[in-house]
Amino acid sequence: MRGSTLMKYNVALLHYSCPPVVGGVEEIMRQHASLLSRHYHNVKVFAGDGGIFSDTIDIEINPLLGSHNQKILEAHQKCMEGNSEALEPLVRNLYDYFTDALKGFDVLIAHNVLTMPYNLPLCGALHQIAREGLLPIISWNHDSPYFYPGYPSHLDSTPWNILKQAGKDIHYVIISESRKQLFDRLYGGANQLFVIPNGIDPIQFFRLDPITVRLIQEQDLFEAQFLMVQPSRLHWRKNMELSIRVTRCLHDLGLRARLLITGAHDPHEPKTLNYYRELRRLASDLGIQNDVLIMAEHTFESGERLSADRIIIRDLYLISDILFLPSQQEGFGIPLLESGMIKLPVVCSDIPPFVEIGGDDVCLFDLSETPEQIAQKILDFVGTLKPHRMFRKVIKNHVWDNIYHEKLLPLLQNVIGPNRTSKDWAFRL
Repeated sequence: MRGSTLMKYNVALLHYSCPPVVGGVEEIMRQHASLLSRHYHNVKVFAGDGGIFSDTIDIEINPLLGSHNQKILEAHQKCMEGNSEALEPLVRNLYDYFTDALKGFDVLIAHNVLTMPYNLPLCGALHQIAREGLLPIISWNHDSPYFYPGYPSHLDSTPWNILKQAGKDIHYVIISESRKQLFDRLYGGANQLFVIPNGIDPIQFFRLDPITVRLIQEQDLFEAQFLMVQPSRLHWRKNMELSIRVTRCLHDLGLRARLLITGAHDPHEPKTLNYYRELRRLASDLGIQNDVLIMAEHTFESGERLSADRIIIRDLYLISDILFLPSQQEGFGIPLLESGMIKLPVVCSDIPPFVEIGGDDVCLFDLSETPEQIAQKILDFVGTLKPHRMFRKVIKNHVWDNIYHEKLLPLLQNVIGPNRTSKDWAFRL
């Protein structure tokens, strides 16, 4: 498991609205709130519309932060008529609100409100806070009206043109390289722009069991290059020695594979405990003891044992790259059916039941083949599977926890600074 963050921050998240309002930015902000909270930061969401979408995250709704507030809309209309001064009372109101509401926070992450024309007073208040250095502000830029042909001409005039002016004291995050190029041209190259892509949370997407989540987090399974799952009880005919040797060969071929053996001890054969010990010894002798997880005896960092009846096979299927079954004998092959249901690629021995079930739609190997030959066959097989390559690309580049460690946390550390904590720093009023 990665080392824990040395410093925990108080992070404010801001958008015009939050869930249960439905929208892409609203969903990303919800995911950010969940992600940062999961990594032990204190998080509070500020929005103009929405509701209490979490029992564990603080949420504050202020209608003046929204895009449909009547006072905001009236001020916008007066600006259209040439009266920009109509914004000033609302800017002061929001400035005063933030200087009170954000006391003790280390950073404000503002989603789209500095780039879209839906609340100019809010935009003005945040620029003032940034200019005065009261609080680090990260503008999380998803979109801009200036990127589309035929945008309203008034957006080029004051006060609307603040939307295409980068504040020198504001830090900008862009969600893709292509968007970065557009914002760079819009801002005239005036600011450094950081790219942090949108992500996905497999834990929520797959609705993973809490025990599985604990296993994933303690073992950093989302950071593995390749996961093989073997859902079998500990028995010699399951040929788990071959699974371990193939894992070692995949390492030798440059692929840091990890093997998940779900098997519990066979309650009818106490001698399977000895078999477990032999497997652990083999993994250790091959130098991959940390990459072979045998659930039957897995111990969490707390010292608790993983109960065999809590092993969620489906969850491990969902996060794995292949089902690997090198059985010497079987009467049937239920794991092949389960894998077929969720489209998990299968690599298995060419014993009759597996051939009967899988046929040409699985990768078969002969039990006389060497571990080196089987490992190469696995690489050749998965290399032809575009869905698998896409799955691995998403896991590597777009799982929120990986994005957090690789991009978001370093940005927060850089923006907030090494000597500034919520204990000794707040608004300088």
